[in-house]
Amino acid sequence: MERVTDVPESFARSADRDQVNDYDGFAEAYSAENENNLVNAYYERPAMVALAGDVAGRRILDAGCGSGPLSAALRDRGAVVTGIDSSAAMLALARRRLGDDADLHVVDLSDPLPFADDAFDDVVASLVLHYLKDWGPALAELRRVLRPGGRLIASVDHPFVAYTFQDPRPDYFATTSYTFDWRLNGQSTPMRLWRKPLHAMTDAFTTAGFRLAVISEPQPDPAARELFPDDFHVLSSKPTFLFFVVEVPLSATGSDD
Repeated sequence: MERVTDVPESFARSADRDQVNDYDGFAEAYSAENENNLVNAYYERPAMVALAGDVAGRRILDAGCGSGPLSAALRDRGAVVTGIDSSAAMLALARRRLGDDADLHVVDLSDPLPFADDAFDDVVASLVLHYLKDWGPALAELRRVLRPGGRLIASVDHPFVAYTFQDPRPDYFATTSYTFDWRLNGQSTPMRLWRKPLHAMTDAFTTAGFRLAVISEPQPDPAARELFPDDFHVLSSKPTFLFFVVEVPLSATGSDD
């Protein structure tokens, strides 16, 4: 699910509460903020669309689709999109955006996916994998539903930035959780994410049978310079998210030869 956030410095205060990541509880506020803000609308989403490239006619699974802005962007470019999310409230907003005939399912990425093998040409996972402690089961399922030659396009919190969200600093090489209070529409809600070192991310992809094609650290859309002059400079000069394109090999041996 795409996550609304400010630039890295505002990840801010720690949270110490039992209920975390309650997307059902703030779905409306989240969707409204996500629509036109700097980090999502002018940085993360355009980067995902650019990495996807020409998607006309491609069957795409939007894993963690939230209220559906990325699904809509891909559909507008000719893709046949299926959306899944663990939040029923977010999917209700996605259906309002995409129409009653949209192919949307309440699915948690920690569980098996309700799709056949080789069902999709691409999967997009926008700011969702870092909610999982163990990427292994989810990546294995995503690989299963991708056809040979298919792609997983994913964005996550940049591991170098996530490492700074605690004082004293955690062990960079360990997989650890961190919590923070997320300010959204004037309200504070506790969030918990998982961080892991870069090599653990790439190892997880290759262990699941993917081949690493692209690691990207894109810049925000230049159109945002005038809309967000101060934050644009910060976002342009410091890491925020890390983007991957990983591919399913065409042959069973793991190579495309």
